[in-house]
Amino acid sequence: MFFELIGTIAAGAAAALLMWAINRTFKDRLPKWLIPASAGAAMIAATISSEYSWYARTVATMPEGIVVAQTIEEKAFYRPWTYATPFISRYVAVDQLSTRTHPNQPDQRIVDLVFYGRWTSTAKVPMLFDCAANQRADVVDGIAFGDDGAVVNAQWFALDPADPLLNTACEEA
Repeated sequence: MFFELIGTIAAGAAAALLMWAINRTFKDRLPKWLIPASAGAAMIAATISSEYSWYARTVATMPEGIVVAQTIEEKAFYRPWTYATPFISRYVAVDQLSTRTHPNQPDQRIVDLVFYGRWTSTAKVPMLFDCAANQRADVVDGIAFGDDGAVVNAQWFALDPADPLLNTACEEA
């Protein structure tokens, strides 16, 4: 966040210096308000560019084995350009290398979901999926596993068979 602020300020300063140099070239015939206006426009453009490129930059730095399962786009009234093209502010990825299964329960698996968000900390949460029954359960206190791998005391939530988290968690790495 700090480096984005520095980059935004640098873009404004560069635009102001460029407009100042152009104005000097034309022997101060341009209106004086063009210098701060160009700085402001460059800072807004840098901010917008940073918002829209955040997702691609973050995905490019993810370790191997982590697959994006779902993205969340955002629109905001104070960002009117997002109504034309929403930007991705959050996404959920599945760490397929963390998949844990039991030989007696091949359709059930525990995977780590990684929650990424703009301006938020990354969170890693284990989640239990039953691929055959299209359901999931949170791995919380009170959940237990029998000797045969059966899950005990889990609160299962039904999922749509087309759910992106279910499909990504259940595909083979």
